[in-house]
Amino acid sequence: MIRYNPTSLMNIGLMEAILSKVRDYFTLLGIAGMVIALDQWTKYLVRFNLEQGASWSPFNWLMPYARIIHWTNTGAAFGLFKSGGLVITVIAILVSLAILYYFPRVPATQVALRSALAMQLGGAVGNLIDRLIHGTVTDFISVGSFPVFNVADACISIGVAILVAAMWVEERRGRFEEVKEHAPMQSDAGEGASEGERLVE
Repeated sequence: MIRYNPTSLMNIGLMEAILSKVRDYFTLLGIAGMVIALDQWTKYLVRFNLEQGASWSPFNWLMPYARIIHWTNTGAAFGLFKSGGLVITVIAILVSLAILYYFPRVPATQVALRSALAMQLGGAVGNLIDRLIHGTVTDFISVGSFPVFNVADACISIGVAILVAAMWVEERRGRFEEVKEHAPMQSDAGEGASEGERLVE
């Protein structure tokens, strides 16, 4: 005879909840970790191979349009808010903590939204590492007259774009589902009215 053991069931439920959280953070830290690794590796190559302000391009004709340049930045992405280093550092820490808190609450089915948050976390931490270790952020990707940026900046921007697009799609999907749910009710009401008219006749 199998006895009902509520304590055992509670332990199983607790373990499942813990494993679910571990899987969530494994996904988050996996994507963010790859972004951080690529960002730090490319910055290291630039700092090691190029003097401050020096530039390089594989082809001379490409130099006016796209180049690698060793540049430092004390502000935010793309050289914005150059005098706000401390404030930006605090904001980066708060954003990272907010993503760590919010990520497990995003349904696993919303892959785009989760990927966007992970990319933003990786970008924020990548630049935060620079600020804490070097005091400045290393930028090196220069395209035309666009502000010089790095892998972390690119991932933050792409993550924000994906986040906005994913939220827009979810909003549209929610409205569509709402209309779809109300459509049968309106149809039934219309049929009821028609039936009533026939009975009156």
